[in-house]
Amino acid sequence: MKKTAVFLAILCISIQFTFAQSESLEQLLFELPDVSFKQLDSNIDNATLYELRIKQPIDHNDTSKGYFHQRVYLTHKNYNSPTVIITQGYNIRSPRLQEISYVLDANQIEVEHRYFGESMPENLDYNYLNLEQATADLHHINTLFKRIYKDNKWVSSGISKGGATTIFYRYFYPEDVDVSVPYVAPINVEYEDKRLYKFLDNVGSKQCRKDIEAFQKRVLKSRVDILPLLEFYSLGAGATYNYLGFEEAFEYAVLEYPFSFWQYGADCNAIPDKNASASENTKYLNAISDITFFGDDLISAYGSHYYQSATEMGYYGYETKPFKNLLKALPTDSNPHATFMPNKMKAAFNGDLLDEVNAWLKTDANKMIYIYGSIDTWTGTGVTENKKVDSQWFVLDGKHHGNARIKNFNSEEMARFKTTISQWLNVNVQGF
Repeated sequence: MKKTAVFLAILCISIQFTFAQSESLEQLLFELPDVSFKQLDSNIDNATLYELRIKQPIDHNDTSKGYFHQRVYLTHKNYNSPTVIITQGYNIRSPRLQEISYVLDANQIEVEHRYFGESMPENLDYNYLNLEQATADLHHINTLFKRIYKDNKWVSSGISKGGATTIFYRYFYPEDVDVSVPYVAPINVEYEDKRLYKFLDNVGSKQCRKDIEAFQKRVLKSRVDILPLLEFYSLGAGATYNYLGFEEAFEYAVLEYPFSFWQYGADCNAIPDKNASASENTKYLNAISDITFFGDDLISAYGSHYYQSATEMGYYGYETKPFKNLLKALPTDSNPHATFMPNKMKAAFNGDLLDEVNAWLKTDANKMIYIYGSIDTWTGTGVTENKKVDSQWFVLDGKHHGNARIKNFNSEEMARFKTTISQWLNVNVQGF
């Protein structure tokens, strides 16, 4: 009975403490200017979760252009814990604690990127969708929450395009955070980053690369049999192809296939051989490089991403030389790009920011922890290891875009990571 009473007393104190923290935090949130919020149910122990809307200028240099409200999720653990700002590259599908926040037992502020999801201005003037404005959004949020987390260590982190946003954020606002941890983050060196082609020519085994190209050629040669199957599949998926045209979307899907294959570590032994039926080839192609990715709905959903790629961030193209006599819808005298501008608008690419950031990465980008997978296609356009800066690179052997994560570090990598981040932040690091 005594043990039960003690347990209930401790539980009661814990509940009262959590409630008091929540009540105090809500008062602090009320005091933040132009911030609205609501509490959500949290499935994380000893944490409270809030969805916020933060008023942001469309143009941080001229507030007369108007405002929009940016969606942000706050996971609060403790006022004395480190604070991680998650720099999303797209929309937020649902809030969740990222692993870097878990290992640091940190508060987390997850920020939806401007012009994505629910963080949309009423008037989509794409002139203000650029990295200077997007990182100014993050800086404003950082400034607001440093009123609450005053003396905390701060970390920024993101995955893929979100990881690239982490890097650009650190470039524009180097004093906002103490450490940056970009995962699988591409930083291009030009509009069409040709480093990608070299990567694809060397990743995996020679036989696997030969099998990939042979499959692409067989599919293109069999288009008469495969296109009707893809049309039937698209009908069931509710996909339309008014932006590109159906046959153009098909050829893009075939050219995209090796990129997607390595991005998520497909199985070389599962590539259909020359005896496979049209149905088998179609099913397999869609499993790796789904044609609906080039349909109207997804092109529209990723319109802001394509705009950023085509105007400022750069992207990748597809080498057509091996398929010169097999392509009918796409040009074969140049490498086509997967940058599908919203409403087919025209806008010029400006590579000045990429030049500036790539120069900064070589000389001044300190206390960065880069995490890549050795077979991930995006690693081909990642940040190259450089001994001139005080940063760490982790290139995980055999890992791809979806599993190049801290939880998959080997023992040497985990020890190096813990030592590095403990020294930089003076915090303990939790294991998995």
